Amino acid sequence: MLRVGLTGGIGAGKSTVAQRFRELGALVIDADQLAREVVATGSTGLAAIRERFGDGVMAADGSLDRRALGEVVFADELARADLESITHPLIAARARSLVESARPGTIVVHDVPLLVEKHMSADYHLTVVVGADERIRVARLTGERGFTEADARARVAAQANDRERREAADVWLDNNGAVDTLLAQVDTLWSDRIVGFNDNLMTGSRSRPDTPKVVPYDKSWPFAAARMIGRITLVLGDRTIGIQHVGSTSVPGLASKDVIDLQVAVRRLSDCDAPEFVKALADMGFPRIEGNDQDVVHSWAPDPASWAKRFHGSADPGRVVHLHVREHGSSGWESALLFRDWLVAHPAERDDYADLKRVLAHRESALPEYSSAKEPWIASALLRARAWARETGWMAR
Repeated sequence: MLRVGLTGGIGAGKSTVAQRFRELGALVIDADQLAREVVATGSTGLAAIRERFGDGVMAADGSLDRRALGEVVFADELARADLESITHPLIAARARSLVESARPGTIVVHDVPLLVEKHMSADYHLTVVVGADERIRVARLTGERGFTEADARARVAAQANDRERREAADVWLDNNGAVDTLLAQVDTLWSDRIVGFNDNLMTGSRSRPDTPKVVPYDKSWPFAAARMIGRITLVLGDRTIGIQHVGSTSVPGLASKDVIDLQVAVRRLSDCDAPEFVKALADMGFPRIEGNDQDVVHSWAPDPASWAKRFHGSADPGRVVHLHVREHGSSGWESALLFRDWLVAHPAERDDYADLKRVLAHRESALPEYSSAKEPWIASALLRARAWARETGWMAR
C-alpha cells in the first residue's frame, strides 16, 4: 500500500490536488478533517480539552470554540504542546483505522498541512508538495478567502519557506498558473509514477535505468539522498549503525547516472538477512535484489568475504536508488567511503572519471557492460586513493 504525503503552504492549492487524487481513486486522509472529528461534540478528545483548558474554550452549544482555543495556544508553546498531546494520538489512531479498512493495493494520500514543519517526510513513500509564489498565495487568500493582506502575509510567514519545502519534496507541483495546468501535473504524476510505484511495491519489484545515460551534476541529489536516508533510518532503527550517500551522485560537480547510491552499515552481514530486516526495507519501497552480493575483490584485500554485501533497489519509477548493505569495517564498506572522499578532494581525478563515464556511456548501450568497463580505472584510482589516505591520515567515518 503506497503512502503519499501531500502538503503545501496556505493558498498554494493543496486542496485542489487532494480532490484530484480522490477522483483518480486514492484514499485521501485529510489531517485537518480528522482534527475536527476527534474534538467533535461529545468526543473524548473534546472532554480532555475541556478538562485541560477550562470552560473558556467551549461554545454555548457545547462544541469547541476554536477561536478561543487558538488564542490560548497561539503564543504559549506549553499550552500548544498539551493540546497536541491530546489530539495527535487520536488523529493518528483514526488515520490508522482508515488505512487498515482500505482494500489491499489502495493508494493512500495523507493531506498534512504541516508535514514539512513537523519533519514528517520520512513517514511516507513519496512526499508531494504543491508550491506557488508568495504574491500569488497572498492574492488568493485576500481574493478568495477574505483575509486582510497583513493577515495573509502573516499566515504565509508562519509556515515553512519554499527552500525547506523543496528539500522535503520528492515531487514539486507548480501552481503559479491555471488550475487546469495544475491538474494536468497531477494526472501525469499519477499515471507515470504513483501507479507504477504502487504496483512495484505490491510485487516487490524495482525500478532501474534503461541505459547508462550520464547527466551533469544535479544539486538536488544530496537532498534526495537525505530523504531516502530518513526513510531507511525510520524503518531500520538500531539495526544499522550508519547510512551514507556514496557513489557518483555524492561527489559535488561529478557527472553521473541519475542514480542515488546509499551504503547501509551493519554490525554483521548476517544481520541484514533477517526476515524482519528485509521486510522493513521492502515495505518502505526498497526490495531485496538477489544475486548482487559481491563487490569486485581488489589485490590489497584478497579475501572475498570482505567484499560481500547485500543489494536493494527502489520501487519508485521516478527515483532510482541502489542500496548497498555492507558490514561495518569491511573492505567494501571502507572503499566506498574512501573513493567518494578522494574524488571530492581531487577535482582533476573527478573530472577524468566524468570524461571516462561519458565515453563509456556513449559506447556501451547496456548497464552491465558500462559498469564492467569502468572497473580498471576504479581499481587504479583506489590505489591512488589509498596512498592519499595514508599520507593524510584519512579514516572512514
